[in-house]
Amino acid sequence: MKGSFVRVLLNLNYIFYSNTNNMHKKPNSSRRAFLSKSVKASALLPFVGSPLLASCDTSKAALPTIKKEGPLKILILGGTSFLGPHQIKYALERGHQITTFTRGKTKPTVHTELFDQIEMLVGDRNDNLEALKNREWDAVIDNSGRQVAWTKATAELLKDKVRLYLYTSTVSVYYPYYTTNLKEDKELVLAIPKDIEEQEQRYYDYGVMKANSELAASSVFGKDRTIVVRPTFMTGPADRTDRFMYWPTRLAKGGNIILPGNPQSLIQYIDVRDIAEWMIRLLEKGTTGTFNGVGPASDMTLPAYVYGAHAAFGTKVNFIPVENLTFLKENSLFFLAPWVLPGEKFKGMSRVNIDKSVVNGLTYRPLATTIKDTHDWWYSNAVTQERRDKFEQSEKGSIRQVESVLKAWSSRG
Repeated sequence: MKGSFVRVLLNLNYIFYSNTNNMHKKPNSSRRAFLSKSVKASALLPFVGSPLLASCDTSKAALPTIKKEGPLKILILGGTSFLGPHQIKYALERGHQITTFTRGKTKPTVHTELFDQIEMLVGDRNDNLEALKNREWDAVIDNSGRQVAWTKATAELLKDKVRLYLYTSTVSVYYPYYTTNLKEDKELVLAIPKDIEEQEQRYYDYGVMKANSELAASSVFGKDRTIVVRPTFMTGPADRTDRFMYWPTRLAKGGNIILPGNPQSLIQYIDVRDIAEWMIRLLEKGTTGTFNGVGPASDMTLPAYVYGAHAAFGTKVNFIPVENLTFLKENSLFFLAPWVLPGEKFKGMSRVNIDKSVVNGLTYRPLATTIKDTHDWWYSNAVTQERRDKFEQSEKGSIRQVESVLKAWSSRG
């Protein structure tokens, strides 16, 4: 099935690899039945009238159908960082078999006990894919497609051995976000424009790389066998970026809490577990296409987000609105996830359309649950005291930075 990819496409797993010997672990032999008969029947509905039901290219005739009944054999490229452990937990609960492919250096900080129940292959996407050769899976999830060449190489290697290729992209493919209501069919930037400002280079680098990686996956597997998920800012247990940690740490302790920017401006975010579990369900149903992995379910302002997050704790807080954007710029407060200082090129960053994703099964946890679970993980043995101290005491960290901003704001009277 050779699909043309006419609308190109971009989370954030920065997983690196190195050359090592292949390492195997025996997967758990007991598997639970994962779908009722009614779910199996409804899963066929997306394929009514689809080219998937028509005759296909004879070169692909030996491949099994896209939809498979029963447990799946799933290969995760990556799997030990942020998104992967949550995918593994949910997939195992639903009876699937999991294989991961990593360089064997990143250690998971959640669900560590589950890694004894899966097969783990070691290699390097840069130059050592030996462990993936002469193997077959039902689906592959590419969490670590950090270079276009990596995506193309693994897709080429697996195209005749795997039914579905799910590429984990990002809403950064939409940068610059000039427009609102960003839908999956928006035309994307595939090359970095000339004469851009130096500080913009990283935005374009990441977005263009992800967009071209989406194209690489689809061009090899065909659009009828490719799934692309574009998450927004992901938050939750095991987050390695610390970018959301201001809210659970400060709200739990109480005191002065900043509310930056226009109180009517919208924000968007997604619990990593909502994305992880939805990806597994997309594979189960054989639902192909491109989807925005964005939440929450309804429009949300930053104050609503902060008040909702505070519901996870019983602390006394003093919310301090700081709406003056010039003041925030002067004090270098440009980002406090999920809030981003607005600008012409960020107009639509928190206006990504979720209609297609919700229709295709994306669901959302309560915000207070996300915040409380993240807080509990942060103060567990999964996170070192050194890391907590670095975040909470560093002059460059968000906690100290916000304290300085509030002090400067107070001094203005």
